[in-house]
Amino acid sequence: MSDAPIQAALDVMLTDGGGPHLVPPVGFATGLARRPHKAARRIGGLGAELARVAAGRSTAAPGKRDRRYADPAWSSSWLYRRILQAHLAVGDAADGLIDDAQLDWRAERQTRFAVGNLLDALAPSNFPLTNPAVVKAIVDQGGLNLVRGARNFAGDFPHLPSTVDTAPFAVGENLAVTPGHVVLRTEVFELIRYTPQTEQVHPTPVLFAPPTINKYYVLDLAPGRSLVEYLVGRGHQVFAISWRNPDAEQGHFDFDTYAAAILEARDTAAALTGSAAVHLNAACSGGILTAGLLGHLAAEGRLGEIASVTLMVAALDNARAGTTSAFTSREVAAAAVADSARRGYVAGEALSGVFAWLRPNDLVWNYVVNQYLLGKQPPAFDVLFWNQDTVRLAAGLHRDFIRLALDNALVEPGAMQVLGSAVDLGAVDLDSYVVAGLTDHIIPWENAYRSTQLLGGESRFVLSTSGHIQALVNPPGEESRASYRVAGENPETAEAWSAQAATVPGSWWPDYDQWLAARSGVPVAAPKIRNRGAKAPGSYVHVR
Repeated sequence: MSDAPIQAALDVMLTDGGGPHLVPPVGFATGLARRPHKAARRIGGLGAELARVAAGRSTAAPGKRDRRYADPAWSSSWLYRRILQAHLAVGDAADGLIDDAQLDWRAERQTRFAVGNLLDALAPSNFPLTNPAVVKAIVDQGGLNLVRGARNFAGDFPHLPSTVDTAPFAVGENLAVTPGHVVLRTEVFELIRYTPQTEQVHPTPVLFAPPTINKYYVLDLAPGRSLVEYLVGRGHQVFAISWRNPDAEQGHFDFDTYAAAILEARDTAAALTGSAAVHLNAACSGGILTAGLLGHLAAEGRLGEIASVTLMVAALDNARAGTTSAFTSREVAAAAVADSARRGYVAGEALSGVFAWLRPNDLVWNYVVNQYLLGKQPPAFDVLFWNQDTVRLAAGLHRDFIRLALDNALVEPGAMQVLGSAVDLGAVDLDSYVVAGLTDHIIPWENAYRSTQLLGGESRFVLSTSGHIQALVNPPGEESRASYRVAGENPETAEAWSAQAATVPGSWWPDYDQWLAARSGVPVAAPKIRNRGAKAPGSYVHVR
């Protein structure tokens, strides 16, 4: 096997590469070679635009939301304006050349990723003498900003720039502090039961199945920013799974291991509340596991054990599921699986690196400029603290996720086996609540939408006008600028849904509370719980 597919495996298929692909596929050059007249016209257009830039006649300007060029000097200074416009002209020409090559979807996505990363790396904002804010800091501080930046770089090397000041945060002190206790601990997970905060509660409990590649407390972040806290305060009985951070000894944990764990947690929540059915709320990769489990329960005629299913920023249909899927091939997958099998897991830092390079301006270069050129300290932000609190991915689950993605097995009835049952999501005749983020760079919202077409039962699709994490951490409040979109029905395509969806101001949390309450029974007196286990957030969440 050549070095190229191995490197692709390490970079993209969730192993220890974490760096960007900067080499476009061969098909890009081949496509342009077949259309030399288009390439020549595009290059000629670039030359003409650069001439307009030099003469001060160009009207090129960055997007209004491009924070790299917020400094007024980018528009007021003739020099910086020309530097910026030249870079924008090259970027526009590169986009046009990719269009001219007429590539298939996979090659087109690979090329845009490679070219985009290269252009982002070469942006004038990333260099000290072509960034007016950095030049000003050098003058004002006598270069001390670069001295501090060099110190910051030495502390980070060889990793990506630090994204957060971790000092103000501590899990169990000001994060993950909703009162509760661990009611079950297994080799795979701890189950937390949250203490009711209302005199009456809905009899049907809610069980959270969080992602397996992050810690659970994004669902119970900080007071006022916790979905768990919000639902408990609205009279719901809430349970949450906290996954063990696997090491080499847990490398055998696979899809069935986690599906069985969710079922065991469901059974415990049902027994403790006396409810025959439990709502399942699953996020990201937890949603994939939950879908597989539901297929198993449907095959066994046990769907009555589930009251409803909620999928948050989860994609069950992996067809064209974002940039990472464009790099996936069976050769690449084999290298990735072999690499994780040797060590027993995929390192959490590698997972973070892969996702960072999907949005390099926000998640890499922004911090390079802030910490290394301006000499500042990273911000203190709870979501960023959670994001850097990485976990490992067990080799067995990594293998199963890759195979599932390659075969898109959840889409075809019977193509996937979970706990000995053939999965047919069309037989999962349950009400579902599906949440996606409009600007999600990990799970394109169109892929999340297709879950409404796969699952049986009635689906409510909610599109939050935010990204992958902010779609979850979306508390209501007077200062909230959030909104979401909903429609009365779910047509076959995401485009058709978007054409008829209405925008609702505010957070989707109250809408979800009402949806859950309508399916959770008449409120009853809150139970008096005898807490004998460890206090929330338990012990597994602290394992690094």
